This record gives sequence, structure tokens and C-alpha cells, in this order.
Amino acid sequence: MTTLNFIEQGLRVLNIERQALNDIAQYVDENFHQACQLMFDCEGRIIVIGMGKSGHIGNKIAATLASTGSPAFFVHPGEASHGDLGMITKNDVVMLISNSGETSEVLNIIPVLKRLGAKIIAMTGNTKSTMATHANVHVCIKVEKEACSLGLAPTASTTATLAMGDAMAVALLEARGFTADDFALSHPGGSLGKRLLLTLKDVMHSGANTPIISVSQTVKDALIEMSAKGLGMTAIVDKSNQLVGLFTDGDLRRILEQRLDIHTTQIDLVMTRSCTTATQDILAAEALNIMEHKRINGLIVVNEQNQPIGALNMQDLLKAGVL
Repeated sequence: MTTLNFIEQGLRVLNIERQALNDIAQYVDENFHQACQLMFDCEGRIIVIGMGKSGHIGNKIAATLASTGSPAFFVHPGEASHGDLGMITKNDVVMLISNSGETSEVLNIIPVLKRLGAKIIAMTGNTKSTMATHANVHVCIKVEKEACSLGLAPTASTTATLAMGDAMAVALLEARGFTADDFALSHPGGSLGKRLLLTLKDVMHSGANTPIISVSQTVKDALIEMSAKGLGMTAIVDKSNQLVGLFTDGDLRRILEQRLDIHTTQIDLVMTRSCTTATQDILAAEALNIMEHKRINGLIVVNEQNQPIGALNMQDLLKAGVL
């Protein structure tokens, strides 16, 4: 039995595909610019079409374009020839993907696209192919060889195509001034959307659930409040309800080490006076960054008058899917 060196073969494949990515950098040229310009100026949708493995890659490219500010969708060439061409209008830009540039299922729909007046971008590995010849713009994705030892299975070529599609999508994202908030709007159901859209107002404990005691109260009162609200801390306020300090589990441990009487010790003698706060309108992701940077487990949320209106801890961010 022949001994199989999976590691050796895996590294060989990665080296070939790495070289393929280096090779296609030369094709990020004027044709690449023209293709991006066509998509940037598109008044309709970007339609991506490909067959087989190119179709799978095209589907991902269309999804990336759509989620980064360039409305796009994938159409299977076989379905296109049986009615789905009705989805395409003269205002659309159609991206045709084929390594050979001679895929019959794709070539069959080019005359209809021409008749419609839709602009065509071809992504192929052959600059003289039929598809390249009939496109408004041709973007080359030629690679020296496939990673498959037989030279048959699309491997390096599909990697190069996917990378070129990503390059286009990100170039368009930058040109459109697409922001993190824009991205979140197309990902409202996932953790990305939660990280980008949630504000502290959405996740904080507020109203009667906010841990607050008066500066005139004792450590015992602070412990009772902390236990009732379950956040491991309590805000300390003065007569005007303005925040003057914070008392946490960490402060309690220090008191116990000093053997202070929790029943008689005034909270203002042991509280943390310079505490980190936040406003309710900042993003939850920003609050997470603050807490990690300051190495703290909770935040008091204050209004413009520096009055506590809410509180949260790491557990709240975890439950909200921000962590």
C-alpha cells in the first residue's frame, strides 16, 4: 500500500493557490477599473451568472456584492434559458463567469442580453474566448495551473475568481462610502447586526432595575441593593440624584480585608469616586470595547445631568449576542 502524505499534498495545494492569487494581481488593471465603474453606475441590479463550480463562486460573489451596498443576485444559466432571463432588464449589469470563456450554457444567453441592452462583464481565463470577445469589459482570471494533480478539477482558478470578486465588491464598497451601519441593515438577524446596531438603551437595565443608593447610606444598604439587582455593583448618588461614585464586588472584597463593619460604615468612605460611565445612545459594541479596555465588568449609564438611568454588565452583552 502506498503511504499517503496528506500534509505534503495539502501544502502543495496551498502553495499553488497562493501563487494563483499573486498572478492575478496583474489583472487588477484598467479593465478591472472599467468593470467596477459599470457596476458603480448601474441603475438596476448586478446579475451574476456561471455554470458548475463557476456558478458556486458566482453565487458567493453576488451575495458579497449585495451585502456590501451593490444590489446583486445570482441566476443559474440553465434556469435563465427557461424563463429566468425575465429577471434581467436593460438597466442591469450582467457578470458572466467561466474559466474557459466557452461554457455553452452561458454563451447561449449572450444574444438575449445583447438584445436587451444590458452591459456585460466577463470574467474568464482566456482573453480571446467567445465570452471575452462579446463582453463590454473582460476581467482576466487566468492562472498558471490548477491545484488538482490531474489539472482537471477547478481549484486554483475558482480561488482566483472568488478573490477577484471580493476585490470588486470591496472596491465598490469604498467608492459608495458604505458604512458599518449600512452593513448592519443587511444583517439584522445575525451577530454582526447585533454588534453594529444595538445601543446601550437596548440592553441596559433601567428604571426600578437600576441599582442605586444614596451617598448617606451604609455598605450594608449597598450589598442589599446589589443582591436585589444582580449586577455586581450599585451607583451612588447625592441629593440631586447625580452620580458621585460606584460600589462593586471588588470594593466589597477590599472592605472585608480591612475588617470594616458593613453595618455602620458609610458608603461614601469606601466607594470608587472616579468611575467609568456611558450614555444610552452609544453602541453596545463600543461599550464592550470600553469595558475590555478598562478591565471592568459593568457600566453605569448616565444622562446629560450625570444622573444614573441604567446599568449593564458583561453578562448582558453576552445575552444580547454582542460578545
